[in-house]
Amino acid sequence: MEQRILGYLARLGYPGIFASMMLGLIGLPIPDEVLMAFTGYLVYRGDLIYLPALLSASAGAISGVSFSYWIGRRFGTPLLEKYGARIGLTEEKLRRTEKWFTRFGRYAVTLSYFIPGVRHLSAYSAGISGWPYRTFLAYAAPGGLVWAFVFVTLGRMAGRSWLTFSHTMHHYLLYIGYGAAAAALVGWRLYKRRREEA
Repeated sequence: MEQRILGYLARLGYPGIFASMMLGLIGLPIPDEVLMAFTGYLVYRGDLIYLPALLSASAGAISGVSFSYWIGRRFGTPLLEKYGARIGLTEEKLRRTEKWFTRFGRYAVTLSYFIPGVRHLSAYSAGISGWPYRTFLAYAAPGGLVWAFVFVTLGRMAGRSWLTFSHTMHHYLLYIGYGAAAAALVGWRLYKRRREEA
């Protein structure tokens, strides 16, 4: 299936990047990091231009999480409990996402892109929790842009080794995500403390 998706992407270009990223963030079993690294490789090969490719991936990711947010907001937990398992959104992943929201608050939406099994549910959880869409978008959009930037850029830098790179990154992504989340939380607390002392 992965090879088929990459074949479509190579043929469809920017619209294919957008659509694949959107469907992947809704929860369909699409290899997001592999897709973005392959996008970077297509830029390296000269088939795509870097900035439009990056913007297509970012816009697709943000559109996907926005769609998930509205599903969560409109239908709530019962829909996920009934149909979520069909697209890999299991109860275990839902509990993991709830823990993320408890630990990191709104920044969980920003950081969750880098955590497999959490990024697909963070938008649903935000919608279920009744966040205003503006608030959700303020935290979701930067995360989507940074996530796409990292993988498209590194895929371009990896060149012909893009596949090895993407599988290695996927293997360590959970640890990288937790490290980034911990660093962001520490930085935010230090920032708040300095503001309070000023």
